[in-house]
Amino acid sequence: MSRIWRISGSAITYLWLLAFVGIPFVAVLTGALAGGWRPFWQCVTSQEALFALRMTGEITGVTLLVNLTLGVPMAFWIARKTVPGWRMVQWIVELPLAVSPVVAGLALIVVYGPNALLGRLLETVHIKVAFAFPGMVLATVFLTLPFIVHETVPAIRAIGNTQEQAAYVLGASPWRTLWRVWLPQLKWSLLYGLALTTARSFGEFGAVLVVSGSIVMVTETATLFVYQASVNSELQAAYAVSATLALASFFLIVAMQFLKRVGGRSLRGH
Repeated sequence: MSRIWRISGSAITYLWLLAFVGIPFVAVLTGALAGGWRPFWQCVTSQEALFALRMTGEITGVTLLVNLTLGVPMAFWIARKTVPGWRMVQWIVELPLAVSPVVAGLALIVVYGPNALLGRLLETVHIKVAFAFPGMVLATVFLTLPFIVHETVPAIRAIGNTQEQAAYVLGASPWRTLWRVWLPQLKWSLLYGLALTTARSFGEFGAVLVVSGSIVMVTETATLFVYQASVNSELQAAYAVSATLALASFFLIVAMQFLKRVGGRSLRGH
């Protein structure tokens, strides 16, 4: 009986992957290469497409740095449960999972828009958030913050604090303990969280669309380029950039599975 359930579960999983991942991926790749490699390459390397891809890469890079800086302390705060306010921090981390990306983008416009008090104050010192790069980064950071925290908290709890206490007894500073004791043991969880963050940043659309205004060659990311190309019936360009993002996501999935296996073995060793 268990064998039947195992075979049925595997069959359902593969059918699901085929229907929602395999077939759409093949369809996008087929559409991108319908005219051959040369039109595909011309679409991907056009000035607008390159700008959109570069914008996506820049937003992703800044998002990774911010999330790593914020995510690790938040993960320790939640995992230890000894510092006051840890539950509030946990709520903040969970909030992006419950809020629509479009609502998140609209909230940023309400706070940082040109008609908002804070937005006008920032513009007096030549800092523009809404309809500019900072707003796009804020939206992406907000929506991707849970990934690093969710991957790191279980690892911190599994490792415990014995080695940390030993380091303090030997005279190590908190900063040295973080670098020499914690980060080497958390590296696989952090890398997996960073991979998830990268994948989510690549595909972010709703919040970035609202907060950026999708201004061509100014605030246009790769996903916004695909959307605009589809609206303008430039399907070859839309397919080409979509295929590029899909291939990047495929390699990220492979990397995540590798990190998950290595990280699991690492945690079992403790």
